[in-house]
Amino acid sequence: WKFQHAALHGSSHYDLPPVLRWFTGNIGIHHVHHLSATVPFYRLPQVLRDHPELHGLGRITIRQSLGCVKLVLWDESARRLVSFRDAARSLGTRLEPTPAAG
Repeated sequence: WKFQHAALHGSSHYDLPPVLRWFTGNIGIHHVHHLSATVPFYRLPQVLRDHPELHGLGRITIRQSLGCVKLVLWDESARRLVSFRDAARSLGTRLEPTPAAG
């Protein structure tokens, strides 16, 4: 286990449009923040410009993130995130709605 590897590969680069970068204080450049928390938020884009090798690491777009919303469970055997539906399918069961408490 190495700190630099965990910082760069254990978090995402949420590639947001410029206006959302501004509103969120560049929170999408999280992998660089984890690598060096002393870099102020307004310098994070400069770090990406100066070190292009950091730009593609863990990159996820808004469209890709919306596709991940349903991924809520970790499938240990497949070593990936899955939806409740996928988990039920792999167990051979059907998802049934839970009756409301009354």
